[in-house]
Amino acid sequence: MSAALSPDASAAPPVPAPTTVPHRWRNLATLTGSTAVDSTEGGMIGTLFPTIAASLGLNSGHLGTMTALGKLASAPAGPLWTWMAARTSRKTVLVVTSLLGGAFGVASAFSTGFVPLLVLNVLMAASLVGASPVGNALILDCFSDRDRARAMSYFYGAINGLTSLIGPLIGLFSLSEQGWRYGLATMGGFAILAGLAQWALIKDPGIGASEAEFAGLGARPLTQKTSPSSVLGLFRVRSYSIMMLSRLLSGHLLISVYGVTFLVDERSFSNAVAAAVLLPFGIGYLAGTLGGGVVVGMLDRLAPNHGRIWYIQAAQLLFAAAALVATQLDLGGIALYAVLWALMGAAQGMNPPVNRPIVASVIPPRLRGQAMAVFITVFETIGWAVFSFGAGQFATTHSIQTVFLWVLVVLMVVNALVLGLLHLTYPRDVAAARAVREQERDAALGAAGA
Repeated sequence: MSAALSPDASAAPPVPAPTTVPHRWRNLATLTGSTAVDSTEGGMIGTLFPTIAASLGLNSGHLGTMTALGKLASAPAGPLWTWMAARTSRKTVLVVTSLLGGAFGVASAFSTGFVPLLVLNVLMAASLVGASPVGNALILDCFSDRDRARAMSYFYGAINGLTSLIGPLIGLFSLSEQGWRYGLATMGGFAILAGLAQWALIKDPGIGASEAEFAGLGARPLTQKTSPSSVLGLFRVRSYSIMMLSRLLSGHLLISVYGVTFLVDERSFSNAVAAAVLLPFGIGYLAGTLGGGVVVGMLDRLAPNHGRIWYIQAAQLLFAAAALVATQLDLGGIALYAVLWALMGAAQGMNPPVNRPIVASVIPPRLRGQAMAVFITVFETIGWAVFSFGAGQFATTHSIQTVFLWVLVVLMVVNALVLGLLHLTYPRDVAAARAVREQERDAALGAAGA
């Protein structure tokens, strides 16, 4: 790790030739399907909350509490699942998290009040969260740095394309008073099936399998490091710390929690009509993600040290501009909202093809599992929890529209400015991480020749 922090590291050298990993596309397809199911199940409460609220006598403060506590429970659960993956296997954790998440989802359909619904939703969130960092780390080991933007664009684009198609169908469960119960039970069952599919289809290539520096070494010499000191050491990589701070400022995540409720409460649409914006949002997200994978690949060739940074800054500013119009103006019918939701989806979708590759390129392979756990399940989770709880409480006395102005617009501009610090740190951190991989290769070759 010391090399990764060396002050003598210079600008990043040319990217090594990519390494082809067996079963990488099957792994990607399987994880895409299972993650789409998990994501849909995790977002069910937000999509159906107006109907749940009418059935159980709840308000937006209850939604904020459930979302916040689910995210807070996910913060320690993510690193714990990653630690378990290091002690057992990544495939085992992926299967178990889907099975548990599905079981808790089915059980939540039988909730008779706020407390059991809250407890089961928290348990479901803590279960499903384990698949995200473990699955992301596995994908990063399946694809080289040159192909990661494209792989992540396919992964997140397909996930959100699928969830956007499912979203309006989920909204149909709100047409009957108790329909939300059938919706939760249905998605819980699909999550269980997704766990079984992962057990049958996933082939873990091993840690560092996609790195050119480790080509030809045969059995992988790398193991995950999960000690507290190794996790704390991640923050000595300046680019990683900046990405974590940016995660705390990523207010655009709030649109998926309160977007439908905003349209119901403040624009007077029905739950079913409001849920219709999930389809264009998903289509926009898909376009932004797939297009982003292409653009990031071009920028990597044209400006390898700064292209990714310009791109991720632009994504934050574009989202802020779309959110300003979508949430602060009364646009009348649902059609115009659908267009603006599509633009917000596109801007949000621009992020996964670049933020995961940025993190992967500055962190050595043996630490990526924990790096992804901290990135996705700790800092993102803390941001979600703070925004969700604060927004829910603030909305009860003011309005969701006011919350959206500060979180979706102002904070996203601040986020873009913070990400500009990467121009100063990223090239050196990329070079330093590559030096660590070369040291580990030399050590493995030395051990083999001893």
